[in-house]
Amino acid sequence: MNDELEHVVTEGLDEVGYDLVELRKGGSKSRPVLEVRIDRRDGEKVTVDDCARASRSIEARLDAGSLVAERYVLQVSSPGERPLRTPAEWRRFVGRWANVLAPDAGGRFEGEIVELEGDDAQAVVTLRP
Repeated sequence: MNDELEHVVTEGLDEVGYDLVELRKGGSKSRPVLEVRIDRRDGEKVTVDDCARASRSIEARLDAGSLVAERYVLQVSSPGERPLRTPAEWRRFVGRWANVLAPDAGGRFEGEIVELEGDDAQAVVTLRP
């Protein structure tokens, strides 16, 4: 992925108060397709209005530059259900409900994320059923 493109998308989202969860680029060179998954900073669910607001902000930046072809497709959506991969993501979701697949710990667990202890791949998550 082009770091400059990710930077432009992130700046556009920062301007309107959203976080970038995932950026994918597909399509063709003459008609690229950018798939952007966003999340709200207040923990609420992403709405259609949020996606439209984020899309307008990103489009303004893309149209002003030359990072993508003149004709491109921009798709902005919520992340939906997704795995939490980093300690920072786990911390961000403290207080929210999660389904956790942990084969090393005996299977699948469900509950509210209470806290995260540690800053690496060995971090320990505490759930409240």
